[in-house]
Amino acid sequence: MFDKILIANRGEIACRVMQTAQSMGVACVAVYSDADKDARHVQMADDAIHIGGAAPADSYLLGERIIGAARATGAQAIHPGYGFLSENPDFVEAVEAAGLTFIGPSATAIRAMGLKGAAKVKMETAGVPVVPGYHGANQDADHLARAAADIGYPVLIKAVAGGGGKGMRLVAQAAEFTDALDSARREAEAAFGNPAVLIEKFVQQPRHIEVQVFGDGTRAVHLFERDCSLQRRHQKVIEEAPAPGMTDDMRRAMGQAAVRAAESIGYAGAGTVEFIVDASDGLRPDRFWFMEMNTRLQVEHPVTEAITGVDLVAWQLRVAAGEPLPLAQEDLTISGHAFEARIYAEDVPAGFLPATGTLSHLTFASDARVDSGVRAGDEISPWYDPMIAKLTIHGETRAIALARMRQALAQTQIAGVITNLSFLSALSAHPGFAAGDVDTGLIERDRAQLIPQMTATAAHVIAAGQQVLGLADREAYCGFTLWAPLERRVELMLGEDVIEAWVAIHSADHQSWRVAGETIDAHRAGPQWQANGRNLPTAFQYGGHVTVFGPTSIVFDVSDPLDRQSSAGGDDTVIAAPMPGLVKALFAEPGQNVKQGERLAILEAMKMEHALLAARDGVVKEVMVKAQDQVTVGAPLIQLVAAEETP
Repeated sequence: MFDKILIANRGEIACRVMQTAQSMGVACVAVYSDADKDARHVQMADDAIHIGGAAPADSYLLGERIIGAARATGAQAIHPGYGFLSENPDFVEAVEAAGLTFIGPSATAIRAMGLKGAAKVKMETAGVPVVPGYHGANQDADHLARAAADIGYPVLIKAVAGGGGKGMRLVAQAAEFTDALDSARREAEAAFGNPAVLIEKFVQQPRHIEVQVFGDGTRAVHLFERDCSLQRRHQKVIEEAPAPGMTDDMRRAMGQAAVRAAESIGYAGAGTVEFIVDASDGLRPDRFWFMEMNTRLQVEHPVTEAITGVDLVAWQLRVAAGEPLPLAQEDLTISGHAFEARIYAEDVPAGFLPATGTLSHLTFASDARVDSGVRAGDEISPWYDPMIAKLTIHGETRAIALARMRQALAQTQIAGVITNLSFLSALSAHPGFAAGDVDTGLIERDRAQLIPQMTATAAHVIAAGQQVLGLADREAYCGFTLWAPLERRVELMLGEDVIEAWVAIHSADHQSWRVAGETIDAHRAGPQWQANGRNLPTAFQYGGHVTVFGPTSIVFDVSDPLDRQSSAGGDDTVIAAPMPGLVKALFAEPGQNVKQGERLAILEAMKMEHALLAARDGVVKEVMVKAQDQVTVGAPLIQLVAAEETP
């Protein structure tokens, strides 16, 4: 076994690898960028080396610096985590040329699966079923359009390199193909340095089921399947294992196909073979097709660990150190059910746009497995993926595990940044999901009911008002008036709505609140406040904001009437950046007539493209940025005026 390894990554996966390695007595070296100098993974490590600027291209993608850090600290091996250099065969070869061990598959295996088109051809040869499509080298736009027409719409355009939904576009009809191809190529070039794409038939009622494999370079085993069908923008949201509705025949067929895929390329280490499944007639052994193989540890690996009792990182270290596979196929079994929910800093109602900010408050359910690379006080920056944490819950049955996940999400408290917590809570309560009736279109199809409305109840207002006025703690109670209770007023804002509340303070344990014309008594029951006999939700104030936690968290602004008055009448004709990012392309110029919904610019943030559309008909008065400008959230980009306002 190694004495010391370097983790060539950051965030929650770097912390995850360190947790297992250090428990095995293996010292860990972290690398960090300018943006991560105080990050959790740096604090956890036995040693840490600075490798460059905040942008990944200036730090985490610099293989030579990472290898230099490993050699300088005496590390014997490098664990790549996932993302960044984890599936870069040139990096693997450079690691080995430096006399170090790469904790993962060979460069040959990575190359075999790195280009999706070539991988599909190889899988066909190995007897693994593949989705109908075009995987050829001809990247001429007209040729690709003809291939799409031959396959039949709808089709998926997919980047041949990488994953995570980047460089992927669903095209419903021929008229949309050219714009979708251009956008997919730009995103693929930005994310992977390779604009090449392939075309696949889009399965109408698809489920995304993947199989965890592990190899020693000669033989492989599978550790059963995960269902990753709950996706938005082709990125996974909640994963589970095993897949609901899975039959023994289907599991056996998928497992054998995944093992054939791994053994055909001499795979060593942890990997995932992803399949698309047609669930229109249940799960059948003749209705699944190979999509791609991820030659690394997956984000969702904790659910596999939960149902098998296997520590996949420990297996990675042992096999990379030359040990045999710890278990044979017949020794592996499934116990219970597990879910993983990915908590992101993102604005769900705005289209799942990534968000930034400082985590003012952060607590998790005590009985959940939490994989996180951040702590309270840390910043979610625009440089990296906005994941805050992964919550993994295990139960004896699917129903028990799902109930525990709902409870864990409700007990999670995050303030300071916009998150998808309320969305995850709504998704976990979706009746179709609860019944195991899932497919990759569920979220988009039921999006309206999955995005909870920010409706404040009297309980929300009272909980927020107590925080603003300092009335939640017994120690904060002070003051009195003669003949009548002390009264105080609080004004909150929810969006554009102003909410006014009055409180009469009878004692340290008794308050009367007037909210929207209703009088409500609040009493302290031990450490907990109650209103109308029910516990008030927990609230947390930071700056001029108060977050009230629960299945649907509410964020109030603490209102200042003077500020509100001075900001009234703002210009709504300016298209502003909804998040920090790079202006990738501009389609507007002064004097141009535009229609509502017309695409005016593309903003790239966290390697994903976001189209900015005209909010109404008008004329472009001014373009305030140029392509390749880096902009902050709220930065004005384009100004529109009505046609009659132009000279």
